Amino acid sequence: MMNTSSPLRVAIVGAGPAGIYAADALMKSDHNVSGPGVSIDLFERMPAPFGLIRYGVAPDHPRIKGIITALHKVLDKPQVRLLGNIDYGTDINLDDLRRFYDAVIFSTGANADRALNIPGIDLDGSYGAADFVSWYDGHPDVPRTWPLDAEKVAVLGVGNVALDVARVLAKTGDELLPTEIPANVYEGLKANKALEVHVFGRRGPAQAKFTPLELRELDHSPNIEVIVAPEDIDYDEGSEQARRSSKQVDMVANTLQDWAIRDVGTRPHKLFLHFFESPSEILGEDGKVIGLRTERTELDGTGNVKGTGKYNDWDVQAVYRAVGYLSQNISALPFDEQAGTIPNEAGRVVESPHSTTPVPATYVTGWIKRGPVGLIGHTKGDANETVANLLEDAPNFTGAAEPDLDAVTSFLESKQVPFTTWDGWYRLDAHERSLGEPEGRERVKVVEREDMVAASQE
Repeated sequence: MMNTSSPLRVAIVGAGPAGIYAADALMKSDHNVSGPGVSIDLFERMPAPFGLIRYGVAPDHPRIKGIITALHKVLDKPQVRLLGNIDYGTDINLDDLRRFYDAVIFSTGANADRALNIPGIDLDGSYGAADFVSWYDGHPDVPRTWPLDAEKVAVLGVGNVALDVARVLAKTGDELLPTEIPANVYEGLKANKALEVHVFGRRGPAQAKFTPLELRELDHSPNIEVIVAPEDIDYDEGSEQARRSSKQVDMVANTLQDWAIRDVGTRPHKLFLHFFESPSEILGEDGKVIGLRTERTELDGTGNVKGTGKYNDWDVQAVYRAVGYLSQNISALPFDEQAGTIPNEAGRVVESPHSTTPVPATYVTGWIKRGPVGLIGHTKGDANETVANLLEDAPNFTGAAEPDLDAVTSFLESKQVPFTTWDGWYRLDAHERSLGEPEGRERVKVVEREDMVAASQE
């Protein structure tokens, strides 16, 4: 049994919002206030923290990036350490973590594209949205260039990621220059040839997964003309019920209706929002995308749709699928391939998708726990549930063999892992801001991993 007079040592793998919210929940718990306290180490694969906010949110969304301010306050607490540039499974494994910590929480998120199995999906010019997002967000592990030579582009999906991709493709490089985009992204977007962007949804306006604010932001650009066809505004009883039961759904539907009845303006780039068009095939020639084929659908009364057998071919030279993210298998842990999650019961990791037997002192939170759905703030509820169950189990933990704070850092140093710290983030942050200052920009993001590590060092 663990020593109940010592602080509870917890490792959190993944320093995005989900992991930081879990750290916050641990520090706000009774165990911290009235018990011996908690000691938390956040392990992050990237040299910088903040996960999805740094590498998954479009650069022209500073409002969402403002969440970092709240996360900063958590990481500033003395009970928390950040250990960045550490690849779980390579630099440290589960057995190592069990040696240094009483419990482990995995909050590794989702960074791969969910598959879309239609003919032509592997053609040159067919891309996953996650890869494109990583490119324009300056992720160090993706190529520095992106092919942007298509004049007409299709985006498959009607969620906020699809909107982000469509908006970035439709804006000009100069329009995005005031943001934090690095030089290679600016040069790529400056050369972008896209004049038409077509977003396709299989169902109707009431089933779109946009949030109202993100949808309305499309129309704020002086370069983007948003176009909705009047025939795509259709509702059945299931759709009307969805509008009555959700203010957000109704706001989205009203915005789309307003756009459908207005005259088309003269802004140079056209962004079409298509509904009731189900992608059935990406058309190719000589191995390259030359078009998209969709089947027209219609509502069935319940808010779902059925195919009509009528097909439309669209002249596009690139297709981006934004049909959802997928978490990846994590070394030494069970994985539910179908759900794309680590099997768990309310955050307690279990031995398999069909088991209720918990894996001792091992927990999950965020998208790896419940799948990549919901907004960033929704992970707070995940964290609270997971932490409550961890603390309930804590009296029965075996306890870490080497709980000393220096044990894990000595281990990483012995393996010559060039890890970064929270103090290092402050140095990197100051460096990025200094890069932006001459151009009147808040910051310019550093892309190369070794440059991030170097800027983080004393």
